[in-house]
Amino acid sequence: MINVALKDGTVLKVEKGSHIFDVAKQISEGLARVATCAEVDGAVKDLRYELQEDCNLIIHTFQEDDLEGKKAYWHTSSHIMAQAVKRLFPEAKIAIGPAIAEGFYYDFDVEKPFTDEDKAKIEEEMKKIIKENLPIERFSLPRKEALELMKNEPYKVELIEDLPEGEEISFYKQGDFTDLCAGPHLSNTGKVKTIKILSSSGAYWRGDEHNKMLQRIYAISFPKASMLQEYLDLLEEAKKRDHKKLGKELELFMIAPEGPGFPFFLPKGMILRNVLEDFWRKIHIENGYQEIKTPVILNEELWHRSGHWDHYKENMYTTKIDDTDYGIKPMNCPGGMIVYKNGMHSYRELPIRAGELGLVHRHEKSGELNGLFRVRCFTQDDAHIFCLPSQIEQEIAGVIRLVDEVYSIFGFEYKVELSTRPDDSMGSDELWNMAENALKKVLTSLNMEYELNEGDGAFYGPKIDFHIKDCLGRSWQCGTIQLDFQMPERFDLNYIGEDGEKHRPVMLHRVIFGSIER
Repeated sequence: MINVALKDGTVLKVEKGSHIFDVAKQISEGLARVATCAEVDGAVKDLRYELQEDCNLIIHTFQEDDLEGKKAYWHTSSHIMAQAVKRLFPEAKIAIGPAIAEGFYYDFDVEKPFTDEDKAKIEEEMKKIIKENLPIERFSLPRKEALELMKNEPYKVELIEDLPEGEEISFYKQGDFTDLCAGPHLSNTGKVKTIKILSSSGAYWRGDEHNKMLQRIYAISFPKASMLQEYLDLLEEAKKRDHKKLGKELELFMIAPEGPGFPFFLPKGMILRNVLEDFWRKIHIENGYQEIKTPVILNEELWHRSGHWDHYKENMYTTKIDDTDYGIKPMNCPGGMIVYKNGMHSYRELPIRAGELGLVHRHEKSGELNGLFRVRCFTQDDAHIFCLPSQIEQEIAGVIRLVDEVYSIFGFEYKVELSTRPDDSMGSDELWNMAENALKKVLTSLNMEYELNEGDGAFYGPKIDFHIKDCLGRSWQCGTIQLDFQMPERFDLNYIGEDGEKHRPVMLHRVIFGSIER
């Protein structure tokens, strides 16, 4: 027997080798029916996974706030779509088909774009595959055999060749269809109850415009027909409230062909912008902030010093002035560093809270541009707080209270997400652990519920993100707080401490609106 600890603290004794599905059934028949996948000691697994030792177990279902549960459901649905396309278009080559925030997509290499008639046929074939109730089986192969199995699927071959030596190469098979995949998946295709193809578009392989353009089909699926209908009704409401449509009708802003992704604000739109900016200035003065303004263009050396040239260059615009390379700022923080270094500071001055409505430019791919939600230039309501190590927690708590005040005024509901160290990061383990623990401690002390988003922090520090809900219940990430020990080190920032010696300040990056445009 082994001990299985559940999320609520209950510990079950089960037979060694029991499937997760059996454990779910032991808890309740109802849970077993709706379970989609599970986490075993933090690793996401299929319900068919065998438990071999004591572990912590979280069973996921298709619930509104259960992202892992939905991902398994939608990922399975993407395989159903790929199988349907291969049945109808045998010459199609399959690429990738992940679950996304709402639904899923799959990319295909076909001779011509899918027509509406094609998509209708694919949807009908998907429904047939669901009715066939095909068992979904997982298996693994050595690299050589995996390459042989996928020899007629060039995109899968490329993915296999990119895998590190020795890494497990797993596949999922359902009827006449097999796909390279890490999972997890549902136990059979019949677990998916209702599906709908939503749209299609072109998409470059691996998001690189130098690669071939593939055809992407977006779709969604649900356990109940009523949930699908509710979602489709929501989409219709969203069309009525589309900010691009309203922006044009109300004469607020425009996007001209001369500047894709670079919005023009019209007189009525400027009234709204100015109201937002006036409100921003008022509450920041009340909360002890000073306003600064930093240049849009700064030389390449600065961006090397900040780390952006190494970690963010592909998203930056560059130019040359007097034979010297310059970067157009994608973020305001390096300019804030230079302002801080303008003079020597005493510990008595800290914290220094410097706010900036700073215009930044980021190179977004043309296919990702979306009105004012995804643009190539926008104004961040930035602030950088320079503080003593002993002031970290009180400053973070102060920003959280300010975020809550602002969102309450606008009537926004929000949820909090803590993002930890990414793979592409700089700095020592010690500083990262210290920073992450500080953020967790503040959130706990304020009794704030939060979701952990492993590996999605900024390259220089962990962050707290605030996701607000719009009138249709859609979630948008707006505010953020980032704790940074790296930038003060790279820019050699100092203050004179009580002992008369130089010390390193700690820095907080934060925005509340996220951007004036959004």
